[in-house]
Amino acid sequence: MTPPVPVRLTGLLVCADEHDAALVAELLPAHVAATRAETGCVAFEVRPTSDPLVWEVAEEFTDAAAFARHQERASASPWGRRTAHVERRYVVSGLPEEPGPSA
Repeated sequence: MTPPVPVRLTGLLVCADEHDAALVAELLPAHVAATRAETGCVAFEVRPTSDPLVWEVAEEFTDAAAFARHQERASASPWGRRTAHVERRYVVSGLPEEPGPSA
């Protein structure tokens, strides 16, 4: 049996203005706490950068199923609903490749 492949997400959360940055700062503590409590969360860090409109994001989940559960929970949460418009510049590794179209 193949061991599970960890899924890692890294990148930036980029706010358009101070209003969005204040919203992120308000909602972030609850989002971080909820994510870290999820089954399959290995690591979850969101850190401010020298730019007050930008946060650095690093996540790791045990496998694709844990990552998918996280994405589902997060998108339905107050964080997901109220920050959906905030730009996310993320790279995700460890997810299974989508099969291409048949030739």
